[in-house]
Amino acid sequence: MKCSKKDKKFVYTATGYLGEKRDTMLENELLLRPKLGIPRSRGLKYPGEGFIFGVSTDSGTNTAAEALRGWPGLPPLGVPQNLRPKTPERDFMALNCQAVHNGLVKAPEYNLYRATHDIRVQDAEVSQKEKESVPLYTKVYGMPTRPSTPIFDVLEHKFQERWLQRRRLQDLAARRSAVKKRPQTEGSHRQKECRGYVTRSAMLRTFQNPVEPPPLWQMPRFAETAKPHLQTFRTTKAKKDAFDHFCHDKIGRQGTFGEGVYKSAVY
Repeated sequence: MKCSKKDKKFVYTATGYLGEKRDTMLENELLLRPKLGIPRSRGLKYPGEGFIFGVSTDSGTNTAAEALRGWPGLPPLGVPQNLRPKTPERDFMALNCQAVHNGLVKAPEYNLYRATHDIRVQDAEVSQKEKESVPLYTKVYGMPTRPSTPIFDVLEHKFQERWLQRRRLQDLAARRSAVKKRPQTEGSHRQKECRGYVTRSAMLRTFQNPVEPPPLWQMPRFAETAKPHLQTFRTTKAKKDAFDHFCHDKIGRQGTFGEGVYKSAVY
């Protein structure tokens, strides 16, 4: 099919040879189709020589002052965020109560009443969290610095003496509590049981029963039916000895799994 020179530029659009063709299709990324071996070009159309980028400033005597102070309509930059005037939130509970007093009971009537009436939360109903907010420039973040180590106490072993003194007081308090709990009957004597701690060395000294490793997983239907047809080893011990010999012999062989030829001696 032959097409005119005017329609050739619409070949790589969504309409192709057939369909309505408009010049705006050549600028819409969703309608353009990629060309073979040519990267797709993406960008915006240049508006022209007379276009100026940015926001135009209002002509007036306070233009420079507004620019130095900040955006027009906002408080100065030096005022903290929590001290700036804040519009109170709408009190929906009060709006619902007023709607009930006026005889409104349906949901559309409630929505219409909220759209035409406005009740704000009073200052006394502001949450306690907002009242106790710390000013922005007086709050300090982070952790306080650690006090310096008293070097004279370290040299005089004051920390050791304090620890020993605390241990003596604890032992004395424990003895007094034990005397109070001891029965007053004559001849009664209760010996304190002393149990040793199970340390790692004590655990290793004890005999541990050997545990065989779990067998490899296989499908249940093959556990009984998939049996080997040949048993080349006469006994289980012979099979184990053969595998042990293979593990020792593969050290001197080449290959990833140690199944190749023997390695040559390197001097």
